[in-house]
Amino acid sequence: MQKPLFLADRAIISVSGADAELFLNGILTASTLGLQDEAFRYGALLTPQGKVIADALITRRDDAILLDCAASAAPALAKRLTLMKLRAAVVIAQRDDLGVTVFDGAADPRSALAPHRRIGPRAAGDDPAPYHAARIAAGLAEQGADFAGEDVFPADINMDLLNGVDFKKGCFVGQEVTSRMKRRGTARRRTMQAAVAPGAAPGTPVMAGEFEIGLLTSISGAAALTRLRIDRLAEAEAKGEILTAAGSPVVVRHPDWLTGELAALAEARETKA
Repeated sequence: MQKPLFLADRAIISVSGADAELFLNGILTASTLGLQDEAFRYGALLTPQGKVIADALITRRDDAILLDCAASAAPALAKRLTLMKLRAAVVIAQRDDLGVTVFDGAADPRSALAPHRRIGPRAAGDDPAPYHAARIAAGLAEQGADFAGEDVFPADINMDLLNGVDFKKGCFVGQEVTSRMKRRGTARRRTMQAAVAPGAAPGTPVMAGEFEIGLLTSISGAAALTRLRIDRLAEAEAKGEILTAAGSPVVVRHPDWLTGELAALAEARETKA
C-alpha cells in the first residue's frame, strides 16, 4: 500500500462568509450547493471565452469552502475571485498553513482510480512521482504539468467527462462557450492515455506522418498523457499511419467514450455542411 504523500505543488484557497456558497456556485463550473465537509467536487473557474483559469477540487470545512488547486495557479485564481466578488459577503484568502496529502482521505470525484486526498496542515513536500504515476494511470491531466492557465478549454482536459462541469445548475463564467461545444459535439482536442518509448519527454509533438496532431504532456515510465486532435487521430488510424514522438512510436489507448465523441464530431460536420 502506498504511504500518504504531501504535494508541495498544490495550494489551498479559502472562500468564507455568508455568500460564499452562492458566490462560487454562480461562477464555477461545478455546483457548490450542499457541499459536505471533507468530500470533494471537481470544477474550474473559466474566462468568459471558456478557457480554464484554474481547475480545483472543492470541499467544505467548517464555515469555509476550500479550493485545492495548483500552486502555480493560486495567485491568479485568488485575484480573479477577489475581482469578481463585488459586494458579495465573502472573504478570499490563500491558506499558506494548509496543503494537500494524497493516498489518504476522501475519494477524488474525477475517477475511482485516482488517489484519495485530504486537506491538512502544510508539511514538507514528498517525492510526487508515485502520485503522478497514479493520476496518469487514471487519465487525469493536472495544471502545471499538462496545461497552463488560460491555455485549454474544459473539454481539452476531459472535464465534461470527469464530473467537472455541471450543465444543469445554471450560469457559470464561460458557460455559453462550454455548453455550445458540448451541445454541438465540436470538442476536437481530448486528453488521452498512451504508451511511449523510453526517453520520451513532455512537450514533444505527437506526429501522424508529417503532421502534428497533439502533444505529450505528462510521462511516468512508459505511460503518458497526450492532448490530441481526436479527428486527426481517427484519420491517421484509418490510413494505418503510426503515431510517433521524436521518431519513436506512440500507442494511444482508446477510452470507452472515444467512439461517441467521434460520432458527435462527424454529425457536427454533416450539420454544418
